[in-house]
Amino acid sequence: MLVYIWGFLYRNYLRFWLKWIVRLLTRKCELQRLLDGSAAGARRTLSVEHSLESSKNKVLRSAVHAEEGDVEKCVKDVMQEKKIEQKNTEFKTNLHISLLQISGYKKLYLNVESLRKVPYDSDNREHEEQLIELWNLLMPHENLKARISKQWCDIGFQGDDPKTDFRGMGLLGLVNLVYFSKHYTDEARQILSRSNHPKLGYSYAIVGINLTEMAYSLLKNGALKSHLYNMVSGLPQMEHFHQFYCYLVYEFDKFWFEEEPESIMHFNHYREKFHEKIKSLLLDYSVTLTLR
Repeated sequence: MLVYIWGFLYRNYLRFWLKWIVRLLTRKCELQRLLDGSAAGARRTLSVEHSLESSKNKVLRSAVHAEEGDVEKCVKDVMQEKKIEQKNTEFKTNLHISLLQISGYKKLYLNVESLRKVPYDSDNREHEEQLIELWNLLMPHENLKARISKQWCDIGFQGDDPKTDFRGMGLLGLVNLVYFSKHYTDEARQILSRSNHPKLGYSYAIVGINLTEMAYSLLKNGALKSHLYNMVSGLPQMEHFHQFYCYLVYEFDKFWFEEEPESIMHFNHYREKFHEKIKSLLLDYSVTLTLR
């Protein structure tokens, strides 16, 4: 109760007066203090995002919702509203970068969500071609004898037809699996081989789809902002989401074998433990999680 009361008082009264006092002392508004001379990255952009969202000024609040094409105008409007000289190129450039990152993150989420909502369609030639490409990338020395086949279990699907395993993540699950196999082919084949371990084995494709859900949820709840704002000085793209997925696959395999689970029946427990580990890493404003 006391925490709630303090939060209410701070947001509605104390924050305004503290900002006013600091501005008198520094002769700079909050955005100037956050942007002038500060290094690009998550710490700066997250602070700017919070400042804009918390502002009682309509122009500043609307800036955080600007789309890519409106960013330049928003920068000018903010500078005019806060009476910052337009010739202050450092402030202008830094705010422009931060707003691009903020708008890009939101657009990336919409693009990922759109792909997730596309159900796998066995009558769609492009979908089928991607599925066959996944097989050929992972099993180059073994021909797939039929589209409906027990062979799919060899790369970690549950049954004769992989399409049933993509229900939760839709086409996004397949696109991620193919991306990792195409861009990190040696690593993908090595991890597939390790997943067939007689004691510590797991279903490679099913776990891959599960990790797609993890990457998606971290993007959705905003936890990926620290990573992406550090990684991209501008608009985060789908490519950056796929790269983060690749990091998860590689690191989960290491984590699984280091933990030495009693059996695959304990998968959910270790999956959540790994999830907590990643969330903890993402709390660091200087973090960049990439597969090297």
